Amino acid sequence: MTASPDKIVREIRINPIVPSESVLVATARGLRPKKAEAPAPRDTRSHVETCPFCTGNEHMTPPLIAAYPDEQGWEIRIVENLYPVLGDDRENPNLTLGLQQTIDGYGRHEVMIDHHQHGIAIHEMSEPHLALLFGAYRDRMEQLYRSNKRLRYVLVFKNFGPAAGASIAHTHSQVIATPVIPDNVQAEVSNSHAFYDKNHQCIFCSLIDEALTFEATIYDRESGEIRRKISVGQYVIERGKKFIAIKPFASRYEWEVHILPLQHQSDFLRISQEDLADLARVVRRTMARLDAVLSGAQYNYFLHSLPHDKGCENCEASYHWHIEITPRTSIPSGFELGSGLFVNTVAPETAAEKLRAVNLD
Repeated sequence: MTASPDKIVREIRINPIVPSESVLVATARGLRPKKAEAPAPRDTRSHVETCPFCTGNEHMTPPLIAAYPDEQGWEIRIVENLYPVLGDDRENPNLTLGLQQTIDGYGRHEVMIDHHQHGIAIHEMSEPHLALLFGAYRDRMEQLYRSNKRLRYVLVFKNFGPAAGASIAHTHSQVIATPVIPDNVQAEVSNSHAFYDKNHQCIFCSLIDEALTFEATIYDRESGEIRRKISVGQYVIERGKKFIAIKPFASRYEWEVHILPLQHQSDFLRISQEDLADLARVVRRTMARLDAVLSGAQYNYFLHSLPHDKGCENCEASYHWHIEITPRTSIPSGFELGSGLFVNTVAPETAAEKLRAVNLD
């Protein structure tokens, strides 16, 4: 659809990967009166004396797990989380109390200090540094899977800004290993496997192919006016040699973007050093576009990879790892919380057009 300022979009879009996850695109909602609030200023200081994550304050953090390139001249540090949601300090048996069932909160929760500079943003980091960071994600995920067979999933995510839940301003990511597969990841795995069984192809690969090759125009039978127009590349935000950034047709969040390998790959642990360099470039440029359009993006991003679980062993051909970037520009309403239906007030076509229009050269 070619969106325009006077074009009101109101339609429910179905997520092709997880059909039960629908999105209501309602651009008129974005026109409703609301109090304008300036975003909280980002802490751009390079060093803060009282910050436990800044250089010189290493003694203020929990024990060191790993450092890149080394402990003395570190650019990235991995430490235990001081307030973990899961821990390996004790292992209790699962309990069933009538209809109530518990699974022991066993696992790992770690903090990855992304950079020695306190307030640096992802798009401000060098591409070699971002390649080092994503390589550290890969290394730590692999080490955690090897550490204990009870761990069925390792999630890497980043909260940036108060609106995204970041409690410390110093740039950092988090790694959580759990004894269960998160429901949203399981839904992706199950639905993509069902699609593969029926169509003999990966649904993620099919969506990439559509983004790069598909175009269509649908006309109204009576008036002859164009009802829907999709152009080749309309949802592509950024493309590298090995990776692509796409605006989902059924975007849950106004400025949501997904980054995927162009060639099929199910497990992030298999990414090569060469691929890390191209991933770093696509991530940096995508985040720069978001920052420019939003005048300082606050966001979450998370990495979904194939779980290391026996139930997923036959899903390598059907699942495709990816990074989901979800800028936080609104607070969920009662309707969204009560219905489970996301409401997006910016047409994905309009968002994609604005992001592509950013001049990065």
